Amino acid sequence: MIFEANPPLFSDTEYADRQARAAAALRERGLDALLIFAPESMVWLTGYDTFGFAMFQAMVLDANGRIDLLTRLPDLRQAQNTSVIPHDRIHIWPEHQGANPARDLAALLGTLGLSSKRIGWETRTAGLTHANGLAVSDAVPGLTDASELIAGLRRVKSDAEVSMIRQAAQMTDAALDAALETTTPGAYEGDIHAAMQGAILSMGGEPAGNETVIGSGPNALLCRSFAGRRRLDANDQLTLEWSGSAARYHAAAMRTIVVGEVSDQQRAMHAACDETLEACEAAIRPGAPMSEVYTAHAEVFDKRGLGHARLQACGYGMGIAYNPIWVEFPMFYEGNPQIMQENQAFFLHMIVMDSDAGLAMTLGHTVLVREGGVERLSRHGTGLLSVQ
Repeated sequence: MIFEANPPLFSDTEYADRQARAAAALRERGLDALLIFAPESMVWLTGYDTFGFAMFQAMVLDANGRIDLLTRLPDLRQAQNTSVIPHDRIHIWPEHQGANPARDLAALLGTLGLSSKRIGWETRTAGLTHANGLAVSDAVPGLTDASELIAGLRRVKSDAEVSMIRQAAQMTDAALDAALETTTPGAYEGDIHAAMQGAILSMGGEPAGNETVIGSGPNALLCRSFAGRRRLDANDQLTLEWSGSAARYHAAAMRTIVVGEVSDQQRAMHAACDETLEACEAAIRPGAPMSEVYTAHAEVFDKRGLGHARLQACGYGMGIAYNPIWVEFPMFYEGNPQIMQENQAFFLHMIVMDSDAGLAMTLGHTVLVREGGVERLSRHGTGLLSVQ
């Protein structure tokens, strides 16, 4: 029996528009071609969806919009089934002792008439290890860093991309529903995590670009995932940071759930997070620099006497992401001049980690930038979450 491959996740028109914009950006930059290593750039341009970026692979985009892919044999059918790349432009580098795919890339560039041309490359990506980068720069000398070229195009989302982010936000909300249903005194963190992931996967989502952050007790003050799980005490705190993922598009959220009795200090910390979140949202508007959002974050927390417990960033862009993180750079930090634009998506996280008190409080969700401000994508409110 012959089965048909799944169609690409976006229309041919959507991909054609993205490729045309990328080629125009190349010409504007004065480049003849771009060597693409970021998996986010590859899937955005063509739909090519794989974790094969952990090995050597490269996509070549020229200034006329032609796209070729050099990859390993296990990703041949991956490219054929998930992308709009013409099959005769998918090239396989041979694997054997002493293989050097960077030299194969140089040979492909020669075949395409791009040798000695002005070529940019993406270097700020998990899709290019340092060792592979050295090999590429040796095989193809004179490359120009162009890591921001496609990353910059991806920041403003099309209507089709916004729809995917909305779907991801629905999954994120469903995961919080599942967490609230399973979080009780004595509950096992692994069961809570399983319920959250099950909610996302059952809605057609994929594992997110980050591991879910889940920690209780003293580990509620951690902002990273770690190995090992515990059961919740009768009085406890549980910090969660998670995201739905629809077609690799994310809409992250972060909450701290109080288990048992809520202290006055926890109520005050939550009130500070809520006020800070509103201040950050008020600072998000088209044409404003991202630094203004961080300034709003710092001012409120510092005014409330929590400057010692806040972080040095309060969020970042949302969009396509692969492991190891779901961040779409840059972040909201002091002095960031990046101008915000309509139809960008941002994850805002208000995080207070008070080591002296042993208490954590977090509040965060994903928003869309609109002409008049922000649109919250979560149906959940921002009230303090507690369970008995």
